[in-house]
Amino acid sequence: MPLPSDSTQAMITFLEHLEVERNLSQLTIRNYGHYLRRFNEWFLEKGHTQISDLDADVLRSYRLYLARYVDKNDDSLSKKTQSYHMIALRSWLKWLIKNDAKVLNPEKVDLPKGESQSMKFLNLEQLERLFGQPDLSDVKGLRDRTILEVLFSTGLRVSELVSLNRDQVDLGRKEFGVIGKGRKPRVVFLSDRATGWLKKLFDSREDNWRPVFIRYAQHKPDLLADGEEMRLTTRSVQRIVDTYCRRARLPIKITPHGLRHSFATDLLFNGAGLRDVQEMLGHKNIATTQIYTHVTQPQLRKVHQQFHSAKLPDTAAAEKAEKSTEK
Repeated sequence: MPLPSDSTQAMITFLEHLEVERNLSQLTIRNYGHYLRRFNEWFLEKGHTQISDLDADVLRSYRLYLARYVDKNDDSLSKKTQSYHMIALRSWLKWLIKNDAKVLNPEKVDLPKGESQSMKFLNLEQLERLFGQPDLSDVKGLRDRTILEVLFSTGLRVSELVSLNRDQVDLGRKEFGVIGKGRKPRVVFLSDRATGWLKKLFDSREDNWRPVFIRYAQHKPDLLADGEEMRLTTRSVQRIVDTYCRRARLPIKITPHGLRHSFATDLLFNGAGLRDVQEMLGHKNIATTQIYTHVTQPQLRKVHQQFHSAKLPDTAAAEKAEKSTEK
C-alpha cells in the first residue's frame, strides 16, 4: 500500500502504525498526536499540503514558530516542551524515510538545548516526615500512606502506579509485574513496609473492584462492578503527593517522580550497581540511569583519600623531620 503524500493522511497513518505495529500506550500515542497535529496545523496554514514540502527552510521556520509561540493565557513553550515537539517530528520523519518517502533527513532535526535542572530527591529523614503526614484514622489517609510507601519502595512511574490491579500484586512474594514505558515488562519488588501497608489497605476494602488505588466518593457505586470508574488518575496522585509535601514543610517541592528519584538514589547510595538500578527503573538505556551517579560522589571522595598519592610522605611531617635533623 503506497504511503499517502498528503501530510494529514501521512500523519494519521503514522499514528495508526504506533498503535497497531509498535503497540505503544494510548498516552504515548495521544502525546505524539498532540505534537504532530500542532505541526500539521502550522504546516497547512503556511500553504503546504505535501510531505515533500518539508525541507530545511520549513523546519527552520517551524522551530522559530515554537520558540515564539504564546497561547491565549500568554504562556510560552518551555525548551523541554519544544524538544518534545521535535522528537515527535523526527520520529515521524524516520518512519517516512523507512517507507521510501522523499522527505527531510531526520538527522537534520536537532533538539533545542534544554535548561539544566537539578534532580529533586528526599533523604530518609525527609521521607519519614512525608510518610507521617496522612491521617490514618481515615480510609483516605490509609490509601495515601500506602501510595507514598509503594512509590518509594518500587520506583514506579505514576502512570504505572495508577494502572495497578489488585490481582497483579503478590503480597506473599512481595513482587508484581508491570508493563512500563515503551511496553517494556519488568518485575517490581516491595519492601516489608510497603507490603504491610498494602495488606492493611486491602483488608480495609469492602468492594471487589480491580484497581489497587481508588477514589472515595460520597455515593456508593455498585460494589460488584469492576470499579474501573473509581480508579485514581495520575493527576490525583500528583495532588496527593503535593499536599503532604506542603504539610511536611519539606525544603523542596517533591512529585511522584521525585519519589522515583529518591528510590534510585537510595539504592545507589547503599551500594547497588547502576545496571541493577536500570532494570528496576525500567530504563531502556543505561545513559538514562546515569543521571543518578551524583550519589557516588561521597564514595569517590573515600577512594581519593585512600588511594591518591598514598605512598608519598606528608610534606609538613617531612619538613619537620628535616629541621629536627639540622638541629
